[in-house]
Amino acid sequence: MKLEQSFYLRNDVVGIARELLGKVVCTRIDGTLTTALITETEAYAGVTDKASHAYGDRRTKRTEPMYGVGGVAYVYLCYGIHHLFNVVTNKKGVPHAILIRAGKPLSGTSLMLERRRKTDPNKNLLGGPGLFAQALGIMTSDSSTDLSGDRIWIEDQAVDVADNKIVIGPRVGIDYAKEDAKRPYRFRLTA
Repeated sequence: MKLEQSFYLRNDVVGIARELLGKVVCTRIDGTLTTALITETEAYAGVTDKASHAYGDRRTKRTEPMYGVGGVAYVYLCYGIHHLFNVVTNKKGVPHAILIRAGKPLSGTSLMLERRRKTDPNKNLLGGPGLFAQALGIMTSDSSTDLSGDRIWIEDQAVDVADNKIVIGPRVGIDYAKEDAKRPYRFRLTA
């Protein structure tokens, strides 16, 4: 069942990041379905979070989807190479987003392998945010995509995620954010 917009409209971006663990990202691109279980997320708390693209209320053409109503994709290019898929949350004008960092393939694995130019599925097939987006066919052109549509959506397939299976820690790769980098906004499912 697709997540309803009310799931995204809440104001607890950190809580939603934790709740996205065990949910399933689905893409239907060029008529082909791929699905992946979300196993790692990072929350970004908007204008007060030094790690967020919207810190200090920075608004650019790239970040504009973050300021939209919750339940849309925010996809940006990192290092000019990797497309990173984020889920926008909260009400319009509050730029909260959750980076989907990693996942586990569920269906469409052969297409994921083709997109990643791999021949053997392994734990690294969706083992990073750029790899995740690439395998599912998500690109910057998908930024602002409504997550209730038929191109990219997230489902609740009733996967039980026990608290003792979740590792909570600081976000990675954002040392520039100083003390905000140390916030416990990263959530990862253990094997």
